[in-house]
Amino acid sequence: MKVGAVIITMGNRPDELRALLDSVAKQDGDPVEAIVVGNGSPVPDVPEGVRTVELPENLGIPGGRNVGIEAFGPGGTDVDVLMFLDDDGLLARNDTAELCREAFEADPELGIISFRIADPDTGTTQRRHVPRLRAADPMRNSRVTTFLGGANAVRTKVLAEVGGLPDEFFYAHEETDLAWRALDAGWMIDYRADMVLHHPTTAPSRHAVYHRMVARNRVWLARRNLPAPLIPVYLGVWMSLTLARRPSRPALKAWFGGFVEGWSTACGPRRPMKWRTVWRLTRLGRPPVI
Repeated sequence: MKVGAVIITMGNRPDELRALLDSVAKQDGDPVEAIVVGNGSPVPDVPEGVRTVELPENLGIPGGRNVGIEAFGPGGTDVDVLMFLDDDGLLARNDTAELCREAFEADPELGIISFRIADPDTGTTQRRHVPRLRAADPMRNSRVTTFLGGANAVRTKVLAEVGGLPDEFFYAHEETDLAWRALDAGWMIDYRADMVLHHPTTAPSRHAVYHRMVARNRVWLARRNLPAPLIPVYLGVWMSLTLARRPSRPALKAWFGGFVEGWSTACGPRRPMKWRTVWRLTRLGRPPVI
């Protein structure tokens, strides 16, 4: 299977980007072609053979990754598998691409693989980086219902069938939108602890737009994908969880502003998932109400 890699960058981490590209070049088996997308910024110097695309404006995470997908042909179909990697990450092992090939070849229903993210100094995997409710053991492989945006591999047949990431989201929850559409089309998603991306431990709230985008996109996610009776349940649960976490007053104000924006703005096409997909998500351990 032919494997490619898409990396988006703001051009502000040239050393980390170079180290990541070196780790991609060291992968066992056939070479992995990498494309670096400068998301509204010039691309720093990259090794020979790495293709680059420079966008005149920042299209956000999903928009930038979609440009990278199309650089591999319509829907990425010039390759069989695309890895999406954060530009400040590093593939910890040289066999990650080979493990991806083996996993996709062995399971024709497998559409997406979520890698394990580990801090390079401590080896710790943050709980939020294990894409399931039972996240206490990050070393356990399992079927899951979503995946990590900057550490994953996607079979390009999935993208050809259900489309790419939602450009409108810009940042936050775009992976879950794609995951739900893939699951609704019959594909499965695996979390693999042995496919590791080293990435410094960070807090998602470091982004200034975090609270607004998380709330707005949560509403959009529900409006686009859930059967109508589940929309108020899903959003009610998440509002309760947000309040229980006792965010600061400015954070809460931004969150409610985003929540209102999610209802008052266009969210893209609505394609509610089938009820059998709701049951599948429930059997996988995460019913689409949380």
